[in-house]
Amino acid sequence: MCFRVIGSSNRRYAHIGDIIVAVVKEVVPNSPLERPKVIRAVIDSF
Repeated sequence: MCFRVIGSSNRRYAHIGDIIVAVVKEVVPNSPLERPKVIRAVIDSF
């Protein structure tokens, strides 16, 4: 779940290349992430 777009004052949506603050709600087994954990992530297209 995304909380905030970093680097903008009041932008509502993130685009490719933006850094966001998010929370991990679900993880797959044997993943290096734990839940709940607040992380910074980059929006990427694949």
